[in-house]
Amino acid sequence: MNKPANISAEPKVNSPARRDFLRMSAFTGGGLVLAYLGAGDSALAQISKPAALPSSTDFVPHALIRIGSDGTVTLVSKQPEIGQGIKTSLPMVIAEELEVNWKDVRIIQGDLNPAYGSQGAGGSTSTPTNYNEFHRLGATARTMLVSAAAQTWNVPASECHAADSAVHHAASQRKLTYAALAAKAATLPVPDAKDVKLKDPAQFKLLGTRIGGVDNPAIVTGKPLFGIDVKLPGMLYAVYEKCPVFGGKVLSANLEHIKAQPGVKDAFVIEGTDNLRGLMPGVAIIAETTWAAFSARKLLEVKWDEGKGANASWADFTAQAKKLATQPGTTSLRKDGDVAAALGKAARTVEAAYSYPFISHASMEPQNCTAAYNTQDSSLEIWAPTQLPESGQALVADVLAMPKEKIKLHITRSGGGFGRRLSSDFIVEAAAIAKRVNAPVKLTWSREDDMRHDHFRAGGFHFLRGGLDDKGKLTAWHNHFVSFGNKVMRDGKSQLQAGSGASLSGDEFPGRWLENCLLEQTLMESHIPMGPWRAPGSNVFAWVFHSFIDELAHAAGRDPMEFRLDILGDKEIMPGTGERGQPYHVGRMRRVLQEVALKADWGKKKFPRGQGQGIAFHFSHRGYIAEVAEVTVSKQGELKVDRVVVVTDIGSQIVNLSGAEHQVQGSVLDGISTLMYPELDIQRGRVVQGNFNEYPLLRIKDSYTKIEAHFLKTDFPVTGLGEPAFPPLAPAVCNAIFAATGKRVRQLPLTHTDLSWS
Repeated sequence: MNKPANISAEPKVNSPARRDFLRMSAFTGGGLVLAYLGAGDSALAQISKPAALPSSTDFVPHALIRIGSDGTVTLVSKQPEIGQGIKTSLPMVIAEELEVNWKDVRIIQGDLNPAYGSQGAGGSTSTPTNYNEFHRLGATARTMLVSAAAQTWNVPASECHAADSAVHHAASQRKLTYAALAAKAATLPVPDAKDVKLKDPAQFKLLGTRIGGVDNPAIVTGKPLFGIDVKLPGMLYAVYEKCPVFGGKVLSANLEHIKAQPGVKDAFVIEGTDNLRGLMPGVAIIAETTWAAFSARKLLEVKWDEGKGANASWADFTAQAKKLATQPGTTSLRKDGDVAAALGKAARTVEAAYSYPFISHASMEPQNCTAAYNTQDSSLEIWAPTQLPESGQALVADVLAMPKEKIKLHITRSGGGFGRRLSSDFIVEAAAIAKRVNAPVKLTWSREDDMRHDHFRAGGFHFLRGGLDDKGKLTAWHNHFVSFGNKVMRDGKSQLQAGSGASLSGDEFPGRWLENCLLEQTLMESHIPMGPWRAPGSNVFAWVFHSFIDELAHAAGRDPMEFRLDILGDKEIMPGTGERGQPYHVGRMRRVLQEVALKADWGKKKFPRGQGQGIAFHFSHRGYIAEVAEVTVSKQGELKVDRVVVVTDIGSQIVNLSGAEHQVQGSVLDGISTLMYPELDIQRGRVVQGNFNEYPLLRIKDSYTKIEAHFLKTDFPVTGLGEPAFPPLAPAVCNAIFAATGKRVRQLPLTHTDLSWS
């Protein structure tokens, strides 16, 4: 597709040199081994010799591909699958270039292996990290197969082409399958990068089509796939009781009474570490069944040293934030122009305070991990639903003082992640327990464990002021952000560090667009563990900023979409500033905003009272997304989201159209759910809510929103979609609520706002 007007492509990523990407590294039978360089790696990944092949005719590019003598193509998915569809979409990239029939493809999950390069899944990074390299790998293997066929027939390779898992010679109408060519291909040198031609995207047959998830049949039939499904011979079952106050330690426990319970094999105290995201102190109970372990836990009596966090409460945090808002921020994130003077000269000023609570990830599969310690060689084997297996291995090695090489980690499918499984606390708990038990041990968290010992999305408070001139143009913006942090040691000194999602970049829209902008931050110590939550930071910042921008637009008497276009301006790229700054392509955002307005008939419909449209956009995790929501609010205040139109720009290619649509639809529904229901109250240092009866989420019967997903193709690198479509949903809906009722939503969740009208 031609590059749209006013949009400049990002710099092209140079293809890795032949010696840095692929090389002949080992032969076994007739199998060919190619080393794989993961994106971002500075040197060639060290590849060990593969296990013996089942047949000397197999074609085995070591890290990712095996073509069997029966024609089956086995592709390894190296990234963790957490529901984002990467186990299907990334192998599609290799299959496209390899010219194999998808029905011949079998996908297997790769375990943690340094040969694969980076194996994390988070931040919508899996696709952009691997996309170009996977194309190159598939194309290189295809080139070698074509060369093998050409040499077999004694014809020029240029007269041959690959298609449908075979190489064809049109002139003689001959064909050789890949299975028949593997042994010959294994004897050929790896071609130079200049001799490997990638397919023209216009010729893609697989990419951009709808392909069902490779695990779907197993999921709907209940086959074991997830961490919680792991079962090993002789396995025992564990639960782990931690202090209800974060950071608390065990003083004493009735261990002998617990050991005497039916089915219980052992019970012991683990001292843990002082790190809120490391190994928390607690009491482990080991039993013959999960039921026996859970039953004994009900009889457990622990005396705790609750520590410094015992007095924390959400009510106190809220009062503290309001007081801090009257004082200058402790950190200046951006200071351009003279905001005070600009606000003083403004024809109109608008002030508002927005707040949101701590919330849990609440993945359907609670945290769990299976571990087996081998006393003979002091090694550890782990099965975990993790998003960051390398960090899990590193944490276990650090806490248990073990060499990483002695820790083997199997990656299972995760029943939801949303950032929670980027943390490895549940992994190190299982490992520490297994080291004390002479058997494989499965640790299973209860739902209450999962909710009360999460690494939470940080709560926050934003105190905003905006100034407008006499023409309705935004001239000043002030945001005092009060959020949460915890003490860490740096250079021998204790410092307050912002929690994940509690750190605001000075580059956030509309900061760098305005001559007069003051962004400042104040942190409150929380003693509460915080971690990445789907679209960290963006998931709440988009709601705050685009809700307040909507307030300013209406105060100015201007159309909210045109008001946003005016702020964006017509500059092609806004450069990033600061350590975390990144360029912002204004042309891309303008286009998705204009396109969503077109698709949703923005401003063309006349809605009766109680119905309305709202609009928002956000740049998140390299994706440019705009959304329009249409809602109905009854006089009694009952909200129904009728329709959401989403336009995305995530680059030049949608890999799996089915998967992309599902990610957008899932983001919208997750966004509606998060807007409407979840919040955690904190009293006496404890999370009050423990299960879904106290922490409701959107139910199937309520998820009847019409969702329209539109994808723009642009000449930019391909990026991910797990995060970007989530942030604009909440402000789009809240702005639609205002259009329908005249009521502003400034506190999450929606249950705090009376939406009734007359």
